[in-house]
This record gives sequence, C-alpha cells and structure tokens, in this order.
Amino acid sequence: MSGPHGRRRRHLRRHLAGSVALLGAAAGLLAGCGEPATAGGATSGVTVRLGYLSNLTHAPAIVGVDRNMFAGALGGGVHLQTQTFNSGPDAVTAIFGGALDAAFIGPNPAINAFVKSRGSLIRIVSGATYGGAGLVVRPGITSVAELRGRTLATPQLGNTQDVALRAYLAAHGMHTTLQGGGDVTITPTDNSSIVQLFKQGQIDGAWVPEPYLSRMIGEAGGRLLVDEATLWPDGRFPTTLLVVTTALLDQHPDVVRRLVQGNIAAIDWINSNPAKARVAVDDALRRLTTKALTTAVLDQAWTRLHFSVDPLPDALVEAAADAHAVGLLGAVDLHRILDLQPLNDALRLAGLATVSSAGYGLQ
Repeated sequence: MSGPHGRRRRHLRRHLAGSVALLGAAAGLLAGCGEPATAGGATSGVTVRLGYLSNLTHAPAIVGVDRNMFAGALGGGVHLQTQTFNSGPDAVTAIFGGALDAAFIGPNPAINAFVKSRGSLIRIVSGATYGGAGLVVRPGITSVAELRGRTLATPQLGNTQDVALRAYLAAHGMHTTLQGGGDVTITPTDNSSIVQLFKQGQIDGAWVPEPYLSRMIGEAGGRLLVDEATLWPDGRFPTTLLVVTTALLDQHPDVVRRLVQGNIAAIDWINSNPAKARVAVDDALRRLTTKALTTAVLDQAWTRLHFSVDPLPDALVEAAADAHAVGLLGAVDLHRILDLQPLNDALRLAGLATVSSAGYGLQ
C-alpha cells in the first residue's frame, strides 16, 4: 500500500461491474416478490437464523430487520430469527457452532470462515456496505513514520480493520506481531473501549469503522491520519457482506434469494431516503446498545458510508492477500467464495443490472 494507492493499484483488476443503481420503485417490487412456499411445503416451516452487528456499518441489516424487509421478502412460510453480535469473528463462531444460517459480517471474517472450513461452510451472496474506516491518531502525530514505537488499537485480532492496519504498517516498513510486539504495538480492543482508552491517553490511535472513527475525532479530538478510502481504487472497499451457510444455500436456494431480496430492498430504501435512514438506524442502535450518537458524529460518519449489493470481489481478494501477508491467514484460494446467483436472479426480476463475481464464484 505504499504511495497513495501503491500495491492495490498495481494488483487490482479494474473490471468490476458498476455499482448497482437501485431505483425507488424496486423496493416495493422486491418486498412482494418472494413467492409462497412451493407445493408440498418445500420451504414452509423453514427457520432462518440471521446475525448482524449493532453497528452503523450494518445499516442494511438494521433497516431490513426493523422495517420487516427481510421478513416480508421471506414470506409467511419462513420464520426469521435475528441475533446481534459485537464483532464479525463472534458471528463466525456462531456459524461454525451451527447457531446461524446467515450473517452480515466484514470481509476478513468471511474469508477466514471460508478458508478455515476449506470452502465448505459459507458463501458470500451479496454486498451491503463499503467504505467508512480509517486510522485516527493523536493530533501531534502527523506522519506514518511517527507511529513507530506507538500503541494502536483495532476492534479484534484478525478482523477487517486489524488486517488493514497491519498491512498498511507493513507497506511502510513497520513490522508487527500477532502478540502485540514489533515496531508498533497493536492491541485488539472492542470499539467502545477504544474510544474511552483514546480519551484517557492510553492508546495513540486506532484503525476503526464508523461511527467510532467519527467519535474519536468529534469526542476525543483525534485527527484522521489515514482514510482507508484513499488506499483503494475509486475509494471502494467492502466493509459489510451478507453470507449464508452452504447448507441453507443447497437446501433452500429460493429462501436465500428471498433473503437477498430483502437486502436489496433495505439498501434501496437507505439510498433513496438518506435522511430518514440516518434517523431510523440511529433509533435502532439506541434500542440495541442504549447508547446515543450525537447528530454531528452521525452526520459525519454517514458521509463515509456507502451501500451497495456489489461485494467488490477484487477488493475482497486483495484483503485476503493482505491477511496472508501479515500472517493472519494461510494459503488463500477464494475461487468459490461467492455465489451471486440468488442476487442476480433477484436483480433481474427487479429489472436491475446484475453484479459480477469476477471469477470468484457463481454469478
């Protein structure tokens, strides 16, 4: 990642399909296009256990649940159960334990689940959110070189922001270890604690997603040293993806398609109603976490988040390469990690442009 785009610009292919333009009329169509259970009750009585994070970057999941877009798309024959998690790796643990059928998680937890199960456990079936992460530091730190000898935090070892920070430091000649040693100390810490530790002066900065990035700036006087969007072509890097278990996909592909339809409807509503969406997501987060965001933090954080069903496969592969390079992931082969057939079927049904898997799975 040396230079403004560095290794990413040298390695990323530029043939991604354009971002899907979701029309306002599509939401109504998609909300009602999940057909009833097939003859013989093939999907009647099916339960879909869906996990997501109580975080701003999971806005499509939050909107889809709160506005009954998933439930509406799934239809009366399918029962939806939802559960919130503090981190993507925690949700992956639940998937491995058989407690979830689908989840909104970050790209690196999704990659880890795919690689650790040798491609047998999950498939990415849709994008949800891209953007909205970066490195916030103390005002006195003005260059990457000044990070040497400092203590930084990330939300969890091996999560998406943790990989991004380690790869960024490596690209600038700084070595880190998974145990917290090296040129820069990295301490895995949950997002809320990161903000508090930063206020107390116990850490020098953190690579975090929104809204914690904006909170560190607005509430604790931090400065944005690295906006991650500047490291990717067109500023597009995946933050939240929708994954399903291969068991659900194999046994009930129609249920997966309807779940994806709910995601499309949620993203369309957010993009068509940005002001209402901010309020709706903030209200939901207050109920889920009992913590309120200031209007200034919410508005600033929202400007860095973008919502799309495109999972950005080329950037996903680069994220996996970064995780491998910093020692968080073994040999990586992602050629079956995507299954975009349910998504593209739903998009065609709504008269919308389809999305490319870039050779990393079915489309």
